[in-house]
Amino acid sequence: MFFVYVLYSISADKYYVGQTNDLEARFKHHNSNHKGFTNLYKPWELILVIQKTSRSESMELEKKLKNLSKTRLTEFVKKYKSKT
Repeated sequence: MFFVYVLYSISADKYYVGQTNDLEARFKHHNSNHKGFTNLYKPWELILVIQKTSRSESMELEKKLKNLSKTRLTEFVKKYKSKT
């Protein structure tokens, strides 16, 4: 199973979209002291998770979500969360 996830940084009002097959480890990594984009805007909240059956499906959805504007991504998150 693969996961596409959306993180949100309240302090920076920023989103981060990613995909993984180990959601728990990946989320911990984003909130740890690693170097990279997400380290700059900690702490992150996990606000949406979508399961996919293959890495190719998860990568396709991740790419689509990363290409959305902040407004459209916010709308997508609200819409998708209301369905769950």
